[in-house]
Amino acid sequence: MPTKLASQAGGSLQPAGKVTFQRRAARPAGEADPTFTLRAPSDAVLARILASDTYSAAMAFIRGEFDVDGDLCAAIRFKGWEPRARLRAQVLAVIARCATALQCIFQNKAQSVRHIRFHYDRPNGFYRLFLDSRMVYSCAYFRTPEATLEEAQLAKLDHICRKLDLTRGERFLDLGCGWGALAKHAAAGYGVRATGCTNSRAQFEFASRHADGQVRILEQDYRDLSGCFDKISSVGMFEHVGRRRAPQYFRKVATLLAPGGLFLNHTIARPQGAGDDAASLFVRRQIFPGGELMHLQEIVGAAEEAGFEVLDVENLRPHYARTCRWWEQTLAANHEPARRFVDERTYRAWRLWLAASAVSFEDGFTSIYQILLSRRGSHSRRLTRDYMYASAR
Repeated sequence: MPTKLASQAGGSLQPAGKVTFQRRAARPAGEADPTFTLRAPSDAVLARILASDTYSAAMAFIRGEFDVDGDLCAAIRFKGWEPRARLRAQVLAVIARCATALQCIFQNKAQSVRHIRFHYDRPNGFYRLFLDSRMVYSCAYFRTPEATLEEAQLAKLDHICRKLDLTRGERFLDLGCGWGALAKHAAAGYGVRATGCTNSRAQFEFASRHADGQVRILEQDYRDLSGCFDKISSVGMFEHVGRRRAPQYFRKVATLLAPGGLFLNHTIARPQGAGDDAASLFVRRQIFPGGELMHLQEIVGAAEEAGFEVLDVENLRPHYARTCRWWEQTLAANHEPARRFVDERTYRAWRLWLAASAVSFEDGFTSIYQILLSRRGSHSRRLTRDYMYASAR
């Protein structure tokens, strides 16, 4: 038990909690149950981990060089990493910003497709282990603290459909439709003719198999879409667009939206002034290549420049924190089944990313917004927001 290391590291946890450091899972006699436990094969390895910057520690975790028992979110929040790691973290932040700039300059449509497939074309069975039964892979909407993930995801689908004021017979488009849950729910529950598009082959094949006559699924980039739609949604897709292409994205949606129509853009954003850091570098390299988060002001500005008017903005940050915690804990409980679909490194990377995302949303480093838009000057808007909270149909 390297007690000296624990003392040097502060042995503290923010928010308040207990932590122990263990070698070969040996817990000192009389030690109360900790919030989390770090396990490493030797004191030397543990010392190296504690002296690491965020990115290096994350990579060591996914390589299996150490383990975390208990609350992975608490381990991520641990404030005892050695001060000399801060300089390396600053250097990594510069690298992350450079990587983002290069990505914005050189990313084309083919690269976008490859990036989407890197994340979403994992075996569907892997995602089934931690998602709800509808395979909804975006922020849930918890009407009560006691709600289950299953209930919260259904509530989210209804929340979006009601915000869009869907009416029977309307043409509805879901950009980046994932496994098709929203398109199918809108068609079945609200009587619309739904179209979903995705760049993921695995998602397209799954959604197509489970679609009916009211739902059409396209394996197509949003930039290649044509047609006219009364209502459009984009849920968890805008993060893949990037700052440089945001104006093009909103202009394209404007060409697809019918006069008087509504567009709901549901996206993660970061606070004004926040930039890329070591955590951003990890996510971009290991989880979401090609992803980029913008500030709310930038998103709204790009939408307005494309001729949109903002009707409503809702921050769902606490809901996504709860969603990510639910996903991480469910995936952790399905370690052995997960190994049938992905290797250990991928399993660890996804767990770490989900836990880190929960912490980021809980602490306000990232937020998620539902932005309801219409073409500027539309005369069909509702006078109040009451319709958004009417009973589910």
